Amino acid sequence: MKTPGTLYLIPNVLGDTAPLEVIPMSVKKIIEELQYFIFEKEKAGRAFVKRISPNIQQPNLVVFLLNKFTLTDELHEMITPLLEGKDVGLITDAGCPGIADPGADLVALAHKNNIRVTPLVGPSSILLAVMASGLNGQSFAFNGYLPIEKSERKKAIKHFEKISKENGQTQVFIETPYRNNTLLEDLLKSLRPQTMLSITCDVTLPSEFIHTSAVEAWRTSNLDFNKRPAVFSFLAR
Repeated sequence: MKTPGTLYLIPNVLGDTAPLEVIPMSVKKIIEELQYFIFEKEKAGRAFVKRISPNIQQPNLVVFLLNKFTLTDELHEMITPLLEGKDVGLITDAGCPGIADPGADLVALAHKNNIRVTPLVGPSSILLAVMASGLNGQSFAFNGYLPIEKSERKKAIKHFEKISKENGQTQVFIETPYRNNTLLEDLLKSLRPQTMLSITCDVTLPSEFIHTSAVEAWRTSNLDFNKRPAVFSFLAR
């Protein structure tokens, strides 16, 4: 029986920046050794591989797709090369696989089949936002997306603010970029004035914006985060 290959979790850039400015050279070397890849979108995945290593022969790559439309049976097809002893790289469109991106189900299946999983170092907008926020990095919770419906969203914000105050825990959220301004508006209306709110936008890009202050201070600002990848964090006091 062959020794299974390794599933590499490969970080992608967070926007239009040169990959080797934020991706370690060690990741580049691993990419150059791989033939099998799993992408969220084939065009975006191939473009990233080409940018980080232009000399790779693209026609020789074997590509699988993993996204919200992927079926369970397709996950089993993706681990077949691994079970045959071949190494495979998983790359999402931005950031780290499995962190607010597809990948967790595949990784769980890999563990179930005793396949080695190796996460590689690279940018995660969520972790970078917590690092830069000045809020509690000892205890924080990433809650993904809040409800879209306004009344449900405001109820959820109040709920997470209560948890934050009771436990001293930073609460972290993301939103579809074109809804950022609406989310900010609801946060400013629903949170208490003294709650600390941090917004990290376009992290690692030339247009990077990071700021933390009380909700009361944010209410006098007039910033536009429309269509810009952002992470929202708050800590109740």
